[in-house]
Amino acid sequence: MPAAAPPVEPALDDDDFAAAPPRRLRWLRKNLTLVLGLLLLLCMLVVALGAPWIATADPLDLDPSARLQPPDAEHYFGTDALGRDVFSRAVWGSRVSLIVALSVAGLATLFGVVIGLVAGFVRWADGIIMRVMDGLMAIPGILLAIALMAVTRASLSAVIVAITVPEIPRVVRLVRSLALTLREQLFVEAAHAVGARLPAILFGHVLPNIVAPLVVQATFVAASAVLIEASLSFLGVGVPAETPSWGNMMAEGRHVVAVGFHIILYPGILLAATVLAINMVGDGLRDALDPRLARQL
Repeated sequence: MPAAAPPVEPALDDDDFAAAPPRRLRWLRKNLTLVLGLLLLLCMLVVALGAPWIATADPLDLDPSARLQPPDAEHYFGTDALGRDVFSRAVWGSRVSLIVALSVAGLATLFGVVIGLVAGFVRWADGIIMRVMDGLMAIPGILLAIALMAVTRASLSAVIVAITVPEIPRVVRLVRSLALTLREQLFVEAAHAVGARLPAILFGHVLPNIVAPLVVQATFVAASAVLIEASLSFLGVGVPAETPSWGNMMAEGRHVVAVGFHIILYPGILLAATVLAINMVGDGLRDALDPRLARQL
């Protein structure tokens, strides 16, 4: 008896191609938070990278004759108590915030992954590492950052280190909990059985399986870093006072808020927009990378 011929798939017609856009629109609607967050964050990155061309004046130029002027055609955001252009200072201040956000998120994730994986797989080191992490988490992050800044010289690098240290324990706890779960999986036991070394197991088998939650955690660390940097600068223990940053601008404007509210208003709006964008990206990534939600797309 001759074998049956394989079924022939029907050719695609114009109606099938017309059905593709709604599918993409459904994906866009499901991930609207992620898309909006990325667009807003992209705008902030463009402002930071294009600061030399976007700024209308030198952010350090003093003009006492033009102090505390309201926004106008020459000074888009007005001037501060020393006659400096608020718009130019706000544009350059975006660089400080984004540099701190990216640096702290990268360093905290890097150290947190290494320490967390060791704590999850090296049993004798687990107790020691986690007690140290518990001790760091017992101190509020802003207070620990202030203490670290008090023993160092004010600079951008010192601010990054002071913010990174309190953020590391949060990443460590996440990575350790994921590592403890993966340690009992069959593919890890198989790697042990064939004689694979621990570093190869950690970075070749375990790490790829925890990338998704790590990316989400990194976005929340970045948002927290932006707020802490602004708080440190506002308290006078962050970047040097002459450096244009949103925290420094709000600290200087609080003394003349009754007559120059614009000095605080615009840096505050940019700060809120940046933190909102990073949090939206984090929430969107969490929803997009969740397998249970992905099956609904």
